Amino acid sequence: MSYHEVQRANSTLRVKLCKDDQKWLKDNHFKNVGWDSVINLYNKIEEFLERDELEETSLDELFLEADRIGHKYQTHTEIEAFNQQLAKEVSEIEVEIERQFPDTEMEIIDFSPKSTKTSRKPVKQSKR
Repeated sequence: MSYHEVQRANSTLRVKLCKDDQKWLKDNHFKNVGWDSVINLYNKIEEFLERDELEETSLDELFLEADRIGHKYQTHTEIEAFNQQLAKEVSEIEVEIERQFPDTEMEIIDFSPKSTKTSRKPVKQSKR
């Protein structure tokens, strides 16, 4: 980007920041004049916007993004080996949990068909 394009981008992106961040930039003398100042302002605005985006991201989305990034740098065989090792360790943990916390209580599930008719109480007839 040229100098003027970065200045315009700074002006546009600065408006997207919350008022506290805008005030912080002003208080810390981030200016949109001078090549070094313009670049520093651009980088700081990007940093604030990334932080705000991460704050709005749920934990599940963060894990999915980390997983996606991890897969980007791994081969298919490395991913397969990791998944096999993970499955093995999960199985070992399940066995250890069963050993330490045995489920000795018997569970009974009744699969018999339930009556759909509702029983009515006999109505007392009054004598006239």
